[in-house]
Amino acid sequence: MPEVKLKPCFLTPKRVQPEYPLFIYLPGMDGTGELLRSQTAGLERSFDVRCLALPRKDLTTWDTLAKNVLDLIHAELEKSCQRAVYLCGESFGGCLGMKVATLAPQLFKRIILINPASSFHLRPWLNWASQLTNLVHPCFYEVGALGLLPFLASLARLSRRDRHELLKTMRSVPPETINWRLSLIRNFWVDEEQLYRLTQPVLLMAGARDRLLPSETEVRRLANILPNAQTVILLDSGHACLLEEGVNLYEILQRQNFLESTVPAVQDVREKIDAAIAVSEQTAPIDGETFVNQILDRFGQQRQAEK
Repeated sequence: MPEVKLKPCFLTPKRVQPEYPLFIYLPGMDGTGELLRSQTAGLERSFDVRCLALPRKDLTTWDTLAKNVLDLIHAELEKSCQRAVYLCGESFGGCLGMKVATLAPQLFKRIILINPASSFHLRPWLNWASQLTNLVHPCFYEVGALGLLPFLASLARLSRRDRHELLKTMRSVPPETINWRLSLIRNFWVDEEQLYRLTQPVLLMAGARDRLLPSETEVRRLANILPNAQTVILLDSGHACLLEEGVNLYEILQRQNFLESTVPAVQDVREKIDAAIAVSEQTAPIDGETFVNQILDRFGQQRQAEK
């Protein structure tokens, strides 16, 4: 994915699918959106995926970031407004996701928070250490990134390629940006009353072996505030759980019944039309409009029978 230099933007991992619900991914501290790549193939079965990418030197506040994200979402919906929006935030992006959702609660059909960094204050030593990062010489940041790897992920569950990508991504963020985003997390706050007003389904995910943050404790706390929340604890996972082998976000959403009935229906239509096209190529020609109407009629009859 290309480097983002001027302002926040959405990256499209593989293809644009305007007939599918929007899946908005808000990344961790790196802000690149690149670390979702191992999950996009699964998600694109039912979603039109967008990954937020922040400029390397972005030093904006929570409120500005949240408004930027909402502007980007509205721009996407102007192209195809009649579709649901799923909001997914991981770590730093989990904090941003809460800010975005409380600004426009009516906009999102489903919300997913993964190891949200709102638990930062529960680690006093980390809170204290983060305030000293301004004193660290920039040349030590690359070494520090390597030392931080075991705290970010269960390395045994990452492929060599993903370990390399994680380290590369961490090192791509300038020291001043790291310090700024740490200060944002350190001072993060969201009104519990605003969270309580989020009535849509919320999926809270945490790695039980998160060595960086007490994510399991945090998702259980949030589950007591959000009125329509459910939790998933990944017993063998660390903080960067979406990079780990054996973790498939799309399958987790399926198991938790977190996909709307209309989501798989879109995939069903595509598969049925593709199959019918293959058959039609071997039979007599048929008028295009008639062909599509026949397919949609059959699909509607099947869906009605299933009900």
